[in-house]
Amino acid sequence: MTLSLAFPALSSAPELLAYSALAALAIYLLLGLFSRVSGGPKFAPGPKPWPIVGNLPHLGPRPHHALAALARKYGPLMHLKLGFVDVVVAASATTAAQFLKVHDANFSNRPPNSGAKHIAYNYQDMVFAPYGPRWRMLRKVCQVHLFSNKALDDFRQVRESEIAVLTRKLAGAGKSGTPINLAKALNICTTNALARVMLGKRVFSEDSSAESDEFKDMVVEMMVLAGVFNIGDFIPSLEWLDLQGVARKMKKLHARFDKFLGKFLEEHRARGAGGGGQEKHADFLTVLLQQDDTDGEGGKLTDIEIKALLLNMFTAGTDTSSSTVEWAIAELIRHPKLLSQAQQEIDSVLGRDRLVSELDIAHLPFLQAIVKETFRLHPSTPLSLPRMAAESCEIDGYHVPKGATLLVNVWAISRDPEAWEEPLEFRPGRFMPGGERPNADVRGTDFEVIPFGAGRRICAGMSLGIRVVQLVTATLVHAFDWELPAGQSVEKLDMEEAYGLTLQRNEPLVVHPRPRLSPHAYI
Repeated sequence: MTLSLAFPALSSAPELLAYSALAALAIYLLLGLFSRVSGGPKFAPGPKPWPIVGNLPHLGPRPHHALAALARKYGPLMHLKLGFVDVVVAASATTAAQFLKVHDANFSNRPPNSGAKHIAYNYQDMVFAPYGPRWRMLRKVCQVHLFSNKALDDFRQVRESEIAVLTRKLAGAGKSGTPINLAKALNICTTNALARVMLGKRVFSEDSSAESDEFKDMVVEMMVLAGVFNIGDFIPSLEWLDLQGVARKMKKLHARFDKFLGKFLEEHRARGAGGGGQEKHADFLTVLLQQDDTDGEGGKLTDIEIKALLLNMFTAGTDTSSSTVEWAIAELIRHPKLLSQAQQEIDSVLGRDRLVSELDIAHLPFLQAIVKETFRLHPSTPLSLPRMAAESCEIDGYHVPKGATLLVNVWAISRDPEAWEEPLEFRPGRFMPGGERPNADVRGTDFEVIPFGAGRRICAGMSLGIRVVQLVTATLVHAFDWELPAGQSVEKLDMEEAYGLTLQRNEPLVVHPRPRLSPHAYI
């Protein structure tokens, strides 16, 4: 017996859409019928899915908030159906550890998604590349030449000099009484610091406001688009329709990034061997261009792979750090006693005659606690980048099917009242001796606070990110007192989030920096 489905000729887009929807509905209902007849495995609890779209309507405009609310009802391990895709959500430290520690090897791949396809050079980058030899090679290159302790130490003075440029700019604004958009200033600083390591030169001058604005807008747009739950990713039969216009926007954004990165690649080659950069040590692009296959692991990189890696670094390594510092300063403005305590600690270690160095951070435990508390309360990636189950497995007695997508709600975990006292309060003292978590580490070992993720696919740039956030935050705390523009009260400071792949402030922080060091410290 043969089952055949015949469709009439379709003459218009609405008819195509209707038949696509009907076909998707038929498949959905048949799958549901078969699972009920067979009894099926025991899935984790979760809200009842809608026909075809599943639980997509439950996610709302800020999915990390919606999923946290659902976890309070259904528990720390949930099963959702997003379109035709099984999704499991971990919303507690112990549940996250099951996935990212006990079953880490099984969840080392990324699921297919439109962002990787249309923006990240069709999975040619490191963030979305399939787990395997090529991914390990890319990770190794980055680890050795960018993120090892030696590499970080080699470029310490680069970071410090760019932060000194930022400090002079803020001091000038403070003297003139001009309010400054801190988000913009921080983004220029972090981008130039990274560019000097990546390309051997700064990419924005102090007066290139239009260029820096465009770049930040591109990064923010990328994070917003990457954070969208695109219907085409979860209902493949509808992907070609691009119902939300996400793929179209991604392709346009990719073209802008490709032009931006291609220009640097051409300029670097034009400068000749060694890149002609201004830095003491070889920049990362020079290293990438000199890669060969002598290690037998496919080390020779194409231009597309190089641009894909640069894209990873410029997007993941700039806005995440600058946004975290912006959150930290906003919290300290709201808590002036904590700001004063941090200033007193730094003053006691180095006085007021010079700026903070990275070498000073080890002697500033309260400042380190402020940074940890910022990572906890405002994790730069509130929902972890998705992973995919290579094989079916069992977690806490529940079945996780092969091909299921894993989401770890980092934001919910770090605000879990079962793990934290007064979890919604900004309390750096919880990480100090006598606090509830004096020895907690944000590097993926303590699952109560995992802003960089954990396991094999933990953020490759974690060590650099921590150094940058600590140094910039310490410098801004030490060098300035902070005031809001006239008419704004601390009590009404907007602390709302604008959701994307990264956690942006809904409103950029605009402030008056008031210099508090000796004048020659800013020179």
